[in-house]
Amino acid sequence: MAEILDGELSLQPRPARPHTKVASELGMDLGPPFVRGRGGPGGWIILDEPELWLGPGPDKLVPDLAGWRRERMPDAVGDESSPAYYDIAPDWICEVISPATERRDRGSKMRIYRREAVAFVWLINPLQQTLEVYRLDRGRWTLLETYEGDEKVRAEPFEAVEVQLGLLWGR
Repeated sequence: MAEILDGELSLQPRPARPHTKVASELGMDLGPPFVRGRGGPGGWIILDEPELWLGPGPDKLVPDLAGWRRERMPDAVGDESSPAYYDIAPDWICEVISPATERRDRGSKMRIYRREAVAFVWLINPLQQTLEVYRLDRGRWTLLETYEGDEKVRAEPFEAVEVQLGLLWGR
């Protein structure tokens, strides 16, 4: 996978199995209640690995999951003439951290998400079995909570639904 972060090309191999499984499971947990309104409030567009063109450069990023409040992006599908990328910054990002991506995810990507006013970032580490939830407050990241192991989580901005972390890790 290729990204352009702060004007520099960044190449990394496709993610390992724990990374892929966690991202897929989380998408399945959040999709029905937040995208479709089944057992939750609806009102979101959540996409797996969307290509984002953000900023003046633009930076080209591919988060593991990204979510937009539907009113900010009413036409996520577009048509055949629509570009393959999105240039509207998401409201929520989830990055699944691996040893190969952690520095970039916590460094340049978090700085770009802050610059673009992404309201929430979740960092999930499947090897350490942790979820860190950040909220952007007046231009600074605030760590709201770190969850671990088999905890049941209601985390911003998706606190309307409980996510059981143990299921993400395959327990």
